Amino acid sequence: MSRLRYAGTVLLLTAALASAAPPADAPEQAGSGQTSATEARPERSAIDRPAAAGDKADIKTQELVLQALALVGVTYKWGGKSPESGLDCSGLVRYVFGQSLQMALPHNALAISKLGETVEKEKLKPGDLVFFNTLKRKFSHVGIYLGDDRFIHAPTAGAGVEIVNMKDQYWQKRFDGARRLQKDAGAAGTAQK
Repeated sequence: MSRLRYAGTVLLLTAALASAAPPADAPEQAGSGQTSATEARPERSAIDRPAAAGDKADIKTQELVLQALALVGVTYKWGGKSPESGLDCSGLVRYVFGQSLQMALPHNALAISKLGETVEKEKLKPGDLVFFNTLKRKFSHVGIYLGDDRFIHAPTAGAGVEIVNMKDQYWQKRFDGARRLQKDAGAAGTAQK
């Protein structure tokens, strides 16, 4: 299957799942076998939970995640800035945030790591940025957190944009931290702690 077709399929499936899932506060239908609204339910991530009407933060997060998922398989290219020519890790982040949130980010993982606010690993939410030491220097690699310990990134020459698990030993050893960017934290934003 071609990379573009694969990315399109991922996008359509994700959108279909998100729109088909009932809201977390939906009451149980008699005889449906579903848990009632009063029973404990596992928390659903922004990826698999449709945004409530008027919940702009969740809608923006879903747009960002869907934009990123549509790029699965796009070829890695060092310094790449577009899906057509290829993307590197910071190019992927810059492209996704630019397209979905109209944020102008630097094209450098270290520079991006100075924007927004620090997020503890246990408090990561979909759309947060995760940083790694892959070139023997801090904050040399960046990806977008998707939820459930997974993130999307542009890994290296000869590979394409992919989704990986942060619990994999390789990523655990190299994790440098995470940042949460708000709409106003683009290139003109200031670093916060």
